[in-house]
This record gives sequence, C-alpha cells and structure tokens, in this order.
Amino acid sequence: MPSSLINGQPGHAIDLHDRGLQYGDGLFSTLAVRDGRPQLWEQHIGRLREDCGRLRLAPFDASQLRAEADALCTGIARGVLKILLTRGPGARGYRFDAAAPGTRILTLAPVPEYPVQHYRDGVAIRICTTRLGVNPALAGIKHLNRLEQVLARAEWDDAEIAEGLMRDVHGHIVEGTMSNLFLVRNGALLTPRLDECGVAGVMRATIIAWAQTSGISVMERHVDDGDLGRADEVFLCNSLIGVWPVRRVDGFTWRSGPLTARIAAAIGAFSLMPETPRLDFAQDTDGSN
Repeated sequence: MPSSLINGQPGHAIDLHDRGLQYGDGLFSTLAVRDGRPQLWEQHIGRLREDCGRLRLAPFDASQLRAEADALCTGIARGVLKILLTRGPGARGYRFDAAAPGTRILTLAPVPEYPVQHYRDGVAIRICTTRLGVNPALAGIKHLNRLEQVLARAEWDDAEIAEGLMRDVHGHIVEGTMSNLFLVRNGALLTPRLDECGVAGVMRATIIAWAQTSGISVMERHVDDGDLGRADEVFLCNSLIGVWPVRRVDGFTWRSGPLTARIAAAIGAFSLMPETPRLDFAQDTDGSN
C-alpha cells in the first residue's frame, strides 16, 4: 500500500520546477484518520476550495481527491493524512500560468504520540519572540510558506514546553505555532481574530460552530496579555491534537476547567485524542493567574 500519491500515482518526488517548491506557491491541510476515514473531510475540503480561490489555484475535483484519500487510508486505524495542492511546474519568475493544472500530493504518516498528560493535566507553553507579519491577503490561509512558524518553533528545545504562542507585529497574541488559541471567561469563548494573519484552523471552526449551536457565546477579536490574565480557562486546538488545556504560559497559570472538558469531549472523535479520560478539572473553576 503506498504512503504517498502524486497526481494519483505512487511516488516520492515532484518536478524540480514545481512552484510549490520554488515559491511556496500552494496550500495544504492535515487531517486525522480514524478507522480508515479522514475526519472532518467536508470541512477540510471546504477550506481548501476557498483558499484555492483566494490564491487563484486551479480548482480541484473533490471526488477524485476523496478516492485518492481512501486509497491511502483504507485499513488504517489511526494516522495522519496531509493534502498539498500547488500551482504545479512553471517557468522561472513569479508570474504564473493561470491555466496550469497544478500538482496534487497526498501523504499518510503515523500518529504523533503526545503524552496523555497533555490532555489530562494540561500543557505548559511559552510566548515566542518571532512575530507574524500582517498581510490580510493571506490571512487565514494555510499556505505552504510557514517560515515564521519554523523560526518560532526553533526558539525552544525544552521537553516541558509543548507549544509556543505567536504575536503579530502589533503585539497581539494570534495563535500557536501549530494550533489555534481559545480563552474562556465567565462561560464564554474568546479567540483571536484572523483577518490580518494566522491560520483559520478547521478544528477552530468546528469548535466555534459547536459552541454557537450549544448556546455558548463566541467572540473573535484582538487578544492581549490582559485577556490571558482575566481568563478562567485557556486551551489550544488543531485537527490532530484535538484540545489541549493550557496550565501555564510565562507568568500565568490556570486550572483545567469544565468548558474545556465539554469541548474536548464534543470534538475528540474527530481528532487523534486518546480514548482515555482526558480532563480532570477542579470543582473550583473561577480561575487563577
């Protein structure tokens, strides 16, 4: 069984002149695989379709993409599926051929084994010094140029630190290097707005939709250190980890709380969260910083 498909064919190499390699001219999405099925498929496809439109990439055939995903994932109990779409090979120079068919890459990888304590006790994280540049034209898109995240992740080599938060050039806290951020205050959710930079994660959107149908208020706006200080609970999310409660970042600390636990239980089946009980939150949940 192949572990990667390039334009539908098994392989591990792309054209040297592919614009995804030359210029980062493309985008990607990463999906959890459970029992042979890519999770939140329609949501990932929806984001890929929207982002292809924004980058003026050639439209893709969703049914063809699903058939290729199934070919890789069938029989896989748990895994990671990555879909990359590039503009394809092109001539030298930044100008692209609007009629280029593009390159379609699917890869299947093993599950990253995160400690169960991340889910049960929460994670310690840090605030990175590398800043996110502001560019509304690319804001929200999971494009192939992730150099800011690469540099931010290189800032620490401490096994106790699970993730790093990134600010924009104005000092607002936007996201983690690989995750989106939520704060809980008085039973409501606050998450950074992503209209100038950052990645609009599929799990982030899933949590927002769940909260809205559950009668939980969700606000998207700039987030600063003062918001961290006022938060009752803090958690991170993405399509693989599901939900990680945050217990410490710099001088702030929190207890795992009930709303984080509810959300983890609601979305856990769509991620690679362990099946064991995840959060052991305290009865006193008014928060401490």
